[in-house]
Amino acid sequence: MMFRDRGIEIKTREQILSMRAAGLVVGRTLALLRGEVRPGISTRELDAIAEDNIRSSGATPSFKGYHGFTGSICASVNDEIVHGIPGDRLLADGDLISIDCGAIVDGWHGDAAITVAVGDVEPELLELARICEESMWRGFAAARLGGRLTDISAAIETHVRANSSYGIVEDFVGHGIGSAMHQPPNVPNFGRPGRGPKLVEGMALAVEPMLTLGRQDNHTLDDDWTVVTDDGKAAAHTEHTFTLTPQGPWVLTALDGGEAKLAELGVKVGALAD
Repeated sequence: MMFRDRGIEIKTREQILSMRAAGLVVGRTLALLRGEVRPGISTRELDAIAEDNIRSSGATPSFKGYHGFTGSICASVNDEIVHGIPGDRLLADGDLISIDCGAIVDGWHGDAAITVAVGDVEPELLELARICEESMWRGFAAARLGGRLTDISAAIETHVRANSSYGIVEDFVGHGIGSAMHQPPNVPNFGRPGRGPKLVEGMALAVEPMLTLGRQDNHTLDDDWTVVTDDGKAAAHTEHTFTLTPQGPWVLTALDGGEAKLAELGVKVGALAD
């Protein structure tokens, strides 16, 4: 392993493959949780399902114990943007829940999040979640070796602005990831293209747009974790970990490596092995 400008960790091929192993654990755990989301289930029950699946896969939950966090997932409901602590809250018909999950395999991290409708959800909330996820994939599609980090940021913002009046959360951003869950560089979900560190082979980034139905202004609750919108309107959060190869982007936490979604955008996935 070597380090380049600004403290960004550059991985070897073998280390990226270890991150893919962690990413698959995360992807499979989130797929399992998507199927478990329903009215009446508690966020604590979802957390227990996640922890069991992560550990039974030979991995360790990234989040549990991280700066004192008590869950293996973040479970953020409705106006909660990120970092919701799993607990006794029961999901109700019409809720929107964002589930963030991380896992470690052989010291290497994977991190991803999904937003899931609970039962019969209002169309405006479904649209919020859809645009949030689409914007993330536009970010991956804009990434090229030799390009700049904010090419990703600009693609996310452009898609959101062209399709909605949603708030783009600025206080929380994506990040580098590898031998630690959070590393340089930060990956904003807004900005002009052509700025920031050069995108090089061996870099791994977690891209995670967070959108709000109203204004993006937010605050953290007294639990020191849960971030909520100031206006009480709903939020959505989507995330994947990805890397770049000479063949294109490879989404390490997507079960298919991102092949299907990237193909829709005319981009070929750059998987090293699978």
